[in-house]
Amino acid sequence: MERGTIIGLILAIFALVITALLQVNFNVVDALFLLNLPSIILVLGGAIASTLIGVPFSSFVRAMKAGRIVFRPPVLDPAEAINKIVGLANTARKEGVLALEDSAAAMDDAFLKKGIMLIVDGTDPELVKGIMETELAYIDERHGDVASTYETIGLFAPSWGMKGTLIALILMLLDLEDIAAVGPNMALALITTLYGAIVASIWANPFASKLRQVSKEETLLKTVLIEGMLSIQAGENPRIIEEKLKSFLAPALRSDVGRDGGSGGDM
Repeated sequence: MERGTIIGLILAIFALVITALLQVNFNVVDALFLLNLPSIILVLGGAIASTLIGVPFSSFVRAMKAGRIVFRPPVLDPAEAINKIVGLANTARKEGVLALEDSAAAMDDAFLKKGIMLIVDGTDPELVKGIMETELAYIDERHGDVASTYETIGLFAPSWGMKGTLIALILMLLDLEDIAAVGPNMALALITTLYGAIVASIWANPFASKLRQVSKEETLLKTVLIEGMLSIQAGENPRIIEEKLKSFLAPALRSDVGRDGGSGGDM
């Protein structure tokens, strides 16, 4: 479970609840006034409806499924990836490139497995690079499409909140006989605007931001893998490959490279 997401959601809800209670001197009954089911239905339903109009249905479904990544992001460890590459380089140096086929068969990483098999098959280095970079580009595009779907929800939610406020104001102005009810009705009218802002700032936009960050980290990892595979195919020294790939990492992460036998033996 991603701690940042959980902590952020808890803090956001805590801030909203405490602020509401402070405004009404911790009178829970008065604070419950802010819970308005029609407003929730209008904002969520309207924002999702507008998003479905604006993006392909398949993209929307994919984005909703990808939402779980915000809570359980994939484990992406560039240092471990470099160790794998160096291990493969050692194998290729000692036993030849064809020996990598057995290593590839045991891999869980489909991206790395595909690249290694292209190398084993004797594919031209430029073609290997082109194929792997094209696949990475399409992965980036799919990830960007998912994040954009959440950004679209975040764009429409506040506008639907305003629509709800306008509807409530129109209905209020149709009946001004009870002047004492104007204040409460005005407050109720503003609730949908509040919900629109909440949906955008706590759900849609933060999810989009987190998904883009995860995508950025995955792109870095796969870029390291591509560079490493091409270095193996070029027959470079495993130690040189390690030093080259470490340049992709922040200095604090470089000490993890070489552990677990990454540069000391075969995989």
